[in-house]
Amino acid sequence: MKQVVQNYKSGELAVLDVPVPGCKPGGVLVRTAYSLISTGTELMKVSEAGMSMLGKARSRPDQVAKVMQSVATNGVPATYRKVMGKLDSYTPLGYSLCGVVEQVGAGIDDVKVGDLVACAGNEHALHAELNWVPRNLYTPVPDGLAPRHAAFGTVGSIAMQGVRQGEPQLGEVALVIGLGLIGQLVAQLLTASGVRVVGVDPDPVRCELAERLGAAACGDPASAAVEAAVAELTDGHGVDQVYLSAGGGSSNQPVELAARLCRDRGRVVDIGKCRLDLPWNAYYEKELDVRFSRSYGPGRYDPEYELEGRDYPIGYVRWTERRNLACFLDLLARDRVDVEPLVSHVADFDDAVETYRSLKDGELKAVAVLFRYPEARAEAEAPAVAVPTVNVKPSPARSAGTPVRLAFIGAGNYATSMLLPHLAGREGVELSTVVTTTALSAANAQRKFGFAEATTDLDAVLGDKSVDAVFVVTRHSSHAELTRRALLAGKAVFVEKPLALTEDELADVLAAVEESGNDRLQVGFNRRFAPLLQEARKRFGARTGPASLRYLVNAGRLQHGSWYLQQGTEGSRFAGEGGHFIDTASWLLEADPESVYAVATSGGEDLQVVLRYPDGSTATISYVTTGAPGFPKETLDLVADGKVLRLDDFVRATVHGRKRWVSSRLPKARDKGQNAELAAFVKAVRTGGPMPVPLESLVATTSATLAVRAGLAGGAPVTLARAL
Repeated sequence: MKQVVQNYKSGELAVLDVPVPGCKPGGVLVRTAYSLISTGTELMKVSEAGMSMLGKARSRPDQVAKVMQSVATNGVPATYRKVMGKLDSYTPLGYSLCGVVEQVGAGIDDVKVGDLVACAGNEHALHAELNWVPRNLYTPVPDGLAPRHAAFGTVGSIAMQGVRQGEPQLGEVALVIGLGLIGQLVAQLLTASGVRVVGVDPDPVRCELAERLGAAACGDPASAAVEAAVAELTDGHGVDQVYLSAGGGSSNQPVELAARLCRDRGRVVDIGKCRLDLPWNAYYEKELDVRFSRSYGPGRYDPEYELEGRDYPIGYVRWTERRNLACFLDLLARDRVDVEPLVSHVADFDDAVETYRSLKDGELKAVAVLFRYPEARAEAEAPAVAVPTVNVKPSPARSAGTPVRLAFIGAGNYATSMLLPHLAGREGVELSTVVTTTALSAANAQRKFGFAEATTDLDAVLGDKSVDAVFVVTRHSSHAELTRRALLAGKAVFVEKPLALTEDELADVLAAVEESGNDRLQVGFNRRFAPLLQEARKRFGARTGPASLRYLVNAGRLQHGSWYLQQGTEGSRFAGEGGHFIDTASWLLEADPESVYAVATSGGEDLQVVLRYPDGSTATISYVTTGAPGFPKETLDLVADGKVLRLDDFVRATVHGRKRWVSSRLPKARDKGQNAELAAFVKAVRTGGPMPVPLESLVATTSATLAVRAGLAGGAPVTLARAL
């Protein structure tokens, strides 16, 4: 196998072929998928190795003291041979990774071969293709958490242990000095704990990143703005805690700044390795509590815990190394901490030496860098998302003369502004029942739109045989389950996008279709029904060659507190809205996509999604949140066969070809197709005819939307595999 090593005497870095470690009892053999470079600790070691012998001695006075003690005990010749022998040997790098269990040692029963685990330890979670990891230095990765994110587990545990040492309380204010990798994670953990954070770093890019991820204010340590922010947030008292996460350096500025901005009897926690010449008067006068954070938590450096697997009783030691590791992964899985914006670069493992050189020389400026290993790269080059198929028996036709009785589950803003106004008073439609979780919202919808009944009892509605169709217009996380239940109850279902947030949810919906034989399903993909776009497509005409489609969605920023920001439960913004644009592209190109490639900006705010279709056509969806609010939300261009179709935000459309067609400008409202979509759905329910959009297309669009997340995690195109 291959492993990254360094010769501390010469400074040489290499990727060596070394023997595969044995799988000893009490641990597991793990094949690495991703390992994380600690841009602080590891680069410090790499830099030290490149120094002269005198420089090495100056940088490590603790080691010099050990050498002098050895000289006094063993003499100069023996000590010299010992020191030079140690220096002139290859040493490993790395201590944070995620991988797959390849072999399980005796005595291990909490994981099995094939499980994904996060691993820690500078002797066990190395930059190597295979590592043997003892029981207390690995933990299973929660379902759905990307391996590249789980690789942050160890550094996350270091940050978490530092935060625990500070004992933060709700409503307090903390100062984080140093916004490198550890500092960024400390700031996020504090924010998740209800603490307001002020960050300090000379790099404005890192300050901006920390603010984007939740810090209240950030700035240069010499900036008056930092002191002003602290004064404002603390009413002039000073911060409750200071976290020193700055890297090695000769400056004593961090501890001096900590004393100046900390409140009386505040806490100062040292997490990094910065100079600590404490100004005695300043610390004495405020009686500051100086604490140290020892790596990942209790158990670190204890061989009985780390190597022999002897755990500490939870009643005496609540948060050990392993529990910290598991806790951090849980926060990642629930989107309480976001590490994707911290990833500056992903390098192939084979390029490790060049990557370290670029970091050391400053060519690659990074917060976090990951190594991607051959197994993970192979998966990334050809990942696939299965597009489910479903077989159903045709449902019996309905009598065409009777009115369609509709029930609404949910009566929020979209339902009451974009759907119900088109249904209230429509001929052949009866608004039967509205169901909401709060009685007042149901009563309001009943009064405004004329529902016969208002209730909070969902079961009663699903059991009402007189109800023909159910509209699911609730939060995203409930769509799949409510759709499944309504299908099993024999109802036609109109569900607002998205149909599902996960592949398992989509599978559950289709299982309900098969079990019930009821495929009367429509998802609220309304753009294809927009009259202006339909007319433009007609004017564009048939095509013979592949097309290129570009769809710019200027989504804009969400207001603080919006439930769309609850990604842990409601999915990402693109998961919730992206189906609209994929469906529109597929409708225009008259096919379902066969692959998806997705890439995000460094902050993860803007997405580029490229869809490839069977005839060679491509569609690029740019979903951005950082654009100007005054710019139109949606612009689309379709190019093929010497023709161009242009749509400007459903206000104006043009087609350029042998002849030029320009739509008349709509003076007021944009018609994005909701009225025509609802008319088609009601007609299908009333007549028993085909649903407006085939089920296969709804499933393909949903699968493609879900594949975006897999593509972002893997960094490669995702194949949409359909069963033959």
